[in-house]
Amino acid sequence: MPDFFIVGHPKCGTTALWNAIRRHPEVYMCDMKEPRFFATDMKAGHKPGYPQTLEEYLSLFDAAKPEQRVGEASPSYLTSRTAARAIAEVQPNARIIAILREPASFIYSFHLDLLQRGHGETEKDLRQALANEKFERVKGVTERRYTDHVQYVDQLRRYHAVFAREQVLVLIYDDYRADNEGTLRQVLRFLEVDDTPALNMEDANPTVRIRSVHFGNLTRTLRRGQGPVAGAAKKAITGLTSRRFREAHLYPLWKRIQYAAPRPPDEQLMLELRRQFKPEVVAISEYLGRDLVSLWGYDKVR
Repeated sequence: MPDFFIVGHPKCGTTALWNAIRRHPEVYMCDMKEPRFFATDMKAGHKPGYPQTLEEYLSLFDAAKPEQRVGEASPSYLTSRTAARAIAEVQPNARIIAILREPASFIYSFHLDLLQRGHGETEKDLRQALANEKFERVKGVTERRYTDHVQYVDQLRRYHAVFAREQVLVLIYDDYRADNEGTLRQVLRFLEVDDTPALNMEDANPTVRIRSVHFGNLTRTLRRGQGPVAGAAKKAITGLTSRRFREAHLYPLWKRIQYAAPRPPDEQLMLELRRQFKPEVVAISEYLGRDLVSLWGYDKVR
């Protein structure tokens, strides 16, 4: 059973942290990013390919050495209402790492990420996507895509209810971006492993803008070979090209066609979101005993 869990949020550096920590000789992290096993209340964890039984989950860590700290990273665990207690029931001594980001910039980046990955979002306009979420919530079919992620106090309380305070490390995304190395060494000390090895931090999972949602869905379908037509197309492409050619030329071409640098966010919408989330920022500042109101510029929000 893992000794530690990176619980989220997404688009807050969890992938970069996972990539860096797993290179440490005293740490073993499973190759699957985001097993999501303990987020039983969220649909994503029940898709094919994810571990469905405890035996399947534990098999992800078979290669770990006895002396290594074992961990995994599932950003959905912070939003999940079941994960904290489920983890504590099987590993009460677990160490928990959470990363929080300024709410408006988080939602902006998260929306782009959902579009890029084709995870339940097809609306390219963020304002309309948020309006759609409100409509879906009334119908009772939404799976906490945006605003429910920004319930920082409630999310941390779920972990503090079942773990001692010293077992939970809360990182702030701004600190992480300003001092990658310092933050990484803070995490290593929290895990009680040697914090002196040189470990490089990379800008993993960068935010991009998708040019066409339909083209993105098409390329993902082709690459996965889903369905008879896509399967035949993938087989033909594989038969006519080498793996080296596809990785060097074909896949980068698809990315250039599909993605572009993100446009600046709608400042009026960002202001509206900051007004909406100011009470949450005040609350998390008081809860953590740190002035995030000033750090995130909410002292200027009227």
